[in-house]
Amino acid sequence: MRVSSKRQEEEGHGLSSQEARCREYAKYKDIEIIAIFKDSQSGSGIDRPGMQEMLAFLRQHREDNLAVIIDDVSRWARGVVAHWELRGALAKAGGELVSPSIEFGEDSDSLLIENMLASVSQHQRQKNAEQTRHRRRGRMLNGYWVHFAPRGYQYIAVKGRGKMLFPDPVLAPIIKQALEGYADGRYQTKAEVKRLFDSCPEFPKPPKGEVTHEEVNRILSRVVYAGYIESEAMDVSLRKAQHEPLITYATYERIQARMNEGAYVPTRQNLDADFPLRGFVACGDCGNPLTACWAKARNGSRHAYYYCFKKGCDSKSKMIRKADIEDEFGQLVRGLTPTQELFALAKAMFQDLWDHRVKQQKGRGKHLRDNLRQIERQTDKLLERIVEVESSTVLAALERKVTKLEHDKASLHEKIMQMGKPMRPFNDALQTALAMLANPWKLWESGALAEQRSLMKLAFTERLRYVRGEGFQTTPEALPFKALACLTTGQTEMAERVGFEPTWGVMPPTDFESVPL
Repeated sequence: MRVSSKRQEEEGHGLSSQEARCREYAKYKDIEIIAIFKDSQSGSGIDRPGMQEMLAFLRQHREDNLAVIIDDVSRWARGVVAHWELRGALAKAGGELVSPSIEFGEDSDSLLIENMLASVSQHQRQKNAEQTRHRRRGRMLNGYWVHFAPRGYQYIAVKGRGKMLFPDPVLAPIIKQALEGYADGRYQTKAEVKRLFDSCPEFPKPPKGEVTHEEVNRILSRVVYAGYIESEAMDVSLRKAQHEPLITYATYERIQARMNEGAYVPTRQNLDADFPLRGFVACGDCGNPLTACWAKARNGSRHAYYYCFKKGCDSKSKMIRKADIEDEFGQLVRGLTPTQELFALAKAMFQDLWDHRVKQQKGRGKHLRDNLRQIERQTDKLLERIVEVESSTVLAALERKVTKLEHDKASLHEKIMQMGKPMRPFNDALQTALAMLANPWKLWESGALAEQRSLMKLAFTERLRYVRGEGFQTTPEALPFKALACLTTGQTEMAERVGFEPTWGVMPPTDFESVPL
């Protein structure tokens, strides 16, 4: 007895009805039933657990001249080759095949009928597979995902639309954080994304207990998270999906660009919470990144140090106490904290800039729509050429161009839809950045390695140099902190007059420093 899937076994009545037919036939033929074997796999092959178990049973009872009852030829196998391979294996094991649906024999007429039934069974299987694939492809053409639900999504049945993808309330926020963080540079490497997944107990883990690098790559590479679908196996090009996206298509493109380019800031794989500055602070003498270690004293106590390990450096192997360098770094971070009045002014400036950019974006709509129409015309021309081309090399090149244009079209379409409408309100979009500007010390004081590393990347444009016994040298602060520092000290400069129109003539320029901000 066989059904095609585990679902049919659990939800249907195929096995029970087949068993009833076989029992009725056995009673009619006065055959004693001594064992029942079941399969819940496709009949296209012979390596099925139930079938192999039955053949092993027959070999153990070869002397008993046992008969094998099947309900129908299609339940035995769904392919001509598989049918006769199983028939040969059955005969070799000492069994005889019988059925209430057909009388098996070795004469030419019986073999013809058996071959025809096996061929019809194979045709039905192949036709079912074709129809299923066509229905699945048609559903994908309409924007519905049909494969296994990607991590972070789940299938939910919707009346009139079938099963659709919906964000998983537990996993979707984690996936969204990872994707946006990698796109924005908060997670500089795939290893950092992996550590995020590993640190979330609700994120599914394989038996080894860690998320694999393959899964990280798969999550970062999938366009389905941006609300689009495509499938090479189904021959479906990129198109807008029906499900809710976790990220924008622009974010997806930034992720792909970063994956192709690799990390663009210094990073280390052996970071730990004991030494957050390792790899970020450089030796003041040679510029080589400092490493760190725990040293054990004679009395058994352990002490933490940073040091330079580059050969030929004057500071090579000269230890810097962890407490000293990290305390000085903390004071450096404290110095970045602006006053409340200054922060309020900076926030208002950001708000004005935000509003100005929103107005600018509204004016770009016509230009983007023109570009979209141009891409659609190019795509139509390429599709016309594809129909006429016979060379496989030229055909492959044209298909690659069409695929690229489809991606460009998706990107433009999303930009047009978002034109003049920010994806998030001002406060939500800049919440993290403003919180960091308001009090960067909190990130350092948190003790969380991810937060501390984020502070270093956001607040400084390059590695800090530290000279043993002297401290940190010139600190390359990021632009927002430089701007705040200028507002604090009043160090503003006007552009030179020469070369600009109109000039000030013989009159001196207005004293802008006397004008209150």
